[in-house]
Amino acid sequence: MKRPGFITLLFLLFSAQLSAQSFDHIVVRARIIDGDTVPQITLPEINIRGYIIFRSPADQRRFDRLVRNVKKVYPYAKLAGIKLNEYDAMMAGLTEKEQRKLLKRAEDELKAEFGEELKALNFTQGKILLKLVDRETGNPTYHIVKELRGSFVAFFWQNLSRLFGYNLKEKYDPEGKDREIETIVQMIENGTI
Repeated sequence: MKRPGFITLLFLLFSAQLSAQSFDHIVVRARIIDGDTVPQITLPEINIRGYIIFRSPADQRRFDRLVRNVKKVYPYAKLAGIKLNEYDAMMAGLTEKEQRKLLKRAEDELKAEFGEELKALNFTQGKILLKLVDRETGNPTYHIVKELRGSFVAFFWQNLSRLFGYNLKEKYDPEGKDREIETIVQMIENGTI
């Protein structure tokens, strides 16, 4: 008689242990296909890129130079996007006169902090910076200057840039001619380079 009581006690303890265990539950969408329940899980998008194969050493040097230039100006473009969003938020609700004062003060602060560094950029780095500012803000540089400084100043800078072979109204094209720049930016963001 002692044995059946012992087995019953053991069974009760074992069943109590099983019921005390907690199981993690993950609720996912599912689809029933031919009587089978198949879970549907949305995974984050990833980009897979192969190795870059260059046709010649000159192409590799050109790409390396582009990497160096993008790495130099990308932090400025990120900062420009952040600052532009900050100033847009600060200008909301201000009168036009107060907006001009705020923009003048912001321009003076930015010139004092980054003026010499930006003046030291070469022509190619300047072009890349304008493209990356468009990438970060979603607006070509011409529209940003027109919004912040006025139509006449934007017209002046557009004509000056056209003399040197660049267009401030040009949009950033990550799938077209700016594909290499986009690849380098994604590599920087992923920590690959």
